[in-house]
Parts: sequence; C-alpha cells; structure tokens
Amino acid sequence: MSEDIRTTAPLARKEPAIRRIGRSDIVDALSAGLRDFQAYPAFGLFFGSVYALGGVVILGCAFLWDLLYLVYPLAAGFVLIGPFVAVGLYEVSRLRERGQVPTLSGVFGAIWTQGGKEISWMAFVTIFLFIIWMYQVRLLVALFFGLHGMPAGAFPGVLFTTPEGLAFLAVGHVVGAVLAAVTFSLTVVSFPLLLDREVDFITAMITSVRAVVSNPAAMLGWALCVVLMLFTATLPAFLGLVVILPVLGHTTWHLYRKLVG
Repeated sequence: MSEDIRTTAPLARKEPAIRRIGRSDIVDALSAGLRDFQAYPAFGLFFGSVYALGGVVILGCAFLWDLLYLVYPLAAGFVLIGPFVAVGLYEVSRLRERGQVPTLSGVFGAIWTQGGKEISWMAFVTIFLFIIWMYQVRLLVALFFGLHGMPAGAFPGVLFTTPEGLAFLAVGHVVGAVLAAVTFSLTVVSFPLLLDREVDFITAMITSVRAVVSNPAAMLGWALCVVLMLFTATLPAFLGLVVILPVLGHTTWHLYRKLVG
C-alpha cells in the first residue's frame, strides 16, 4: 500500500526503530538541507519570513509595553516554536525526496491530511513549553527583584552590577537550558515523523526522546549547532531567521530520515 494512502485504522502505537548516527551523518543532513533550500528557495524564504516577522512583532510589543526585561527571554524562548513553524519545510523536503514538485497549496494540504490533529497536538506542546518558559522568567524576576519588579530603564544596570542581577542571570540560564533541552528532545524528530507516518503525537515524542538518548554525542552536537545558528540569526533583528530557519528545517527532515528506521 502506498505511504500516501490514508486509512481509518487506529494510529500506530508501535515505536519505530532508532538508528545510530555520527558526526558525518549530521554533516550529510546539513548538506542535503542546503540543497533543498537552493532547489526551492521561495518556500524557505516564505516560512523564514513569517517566523522572523513573528519575532519582530513579539519584541516590538515588549518595547511598546516597557517590558525590557522580557526582551532577551522572549528572543531566546521564541526559538522553541521553530520546529512547528518549519513543518512546511519538512513537507517540501519530503516531496522533493519522492521526486514530486511541491506547491504552496499542496504543502499545506499535505500537512493537514497527513498530520491532522496529531500535528495540532504537537504544536500545542511547543506553544505550552514557550508559555512555561515565559512564566519561569516572571517567577525568577519576582524571586530576585520583588513582586513589583523595578523601572524598565533601571533593569539593565541592576542586572549586570548587583548580586541579585547576576544570580538571576545564572539561575535563569540554567533553567532555560533545561527547558530548551526538554523541548529539543521532544521535537527533534516529532513533526517529521507525524508527516511521514500514521503515528500519534505521544509516540512521536517518545520516539524523539529515544533518538536523543540513543545518540547523545551526535544530538548534543546538533543541538549546539542549532543554538549557535539561531543565536547568530536573531542578532540582526531576527532577519537572519529568513535564511537560517529553512536551512535548519530542511536539515531536520534529513536528520529524521537518518535517525528513524
């Protein structure tokens, strides 16, 4: 039976097999991702622009509402929803892999028919993790600076010149790193798997975690690569995301194909 044919059978619960990968596999996946972007740049620039614009709007609201202490956490936490935004890019790579020519309507249609509610649930997970990210920032601000906080203009000075500010930075980065690691583990292959096969989102998350646990060195290397590329992309007012997101999105698809048997 063709993989594209949908049935009314219950979603598969059997966990997919996980392959072992190395550094060379990550390099191969990155090269394949670059080729996908070069083959269909319009798709990459479209999804990358939507993502970058969303980041600009969020940061603009923080400045408008005089919430300067949220600028850095927002910029860092915004990358958590990147795997969801890149779903269309996974589909472009999937179609190109099969020798099909992707169209915008076809990409969105395939996302809906192949993922359906399971991708919606996975999207909810990523957004929920982003909300948790922002709540922990508010909690740490209250713990270190009091419930009423401080004037927005005084925050940068207090942050880098007082013991409370330095402690806030240290604890915030540790907590943020833990949440980022959890998000990475849950999503690194979840969305591509939901597009490729009929599995539920719980199975997809479990498979993603298993892929990370089975390949700790390779996946740590990939995670650091993602962090470095995204950090560089966010510096020029998120404009770098227009190119970096599609490269990472296409690469993620090929990495999934190497990881999941």
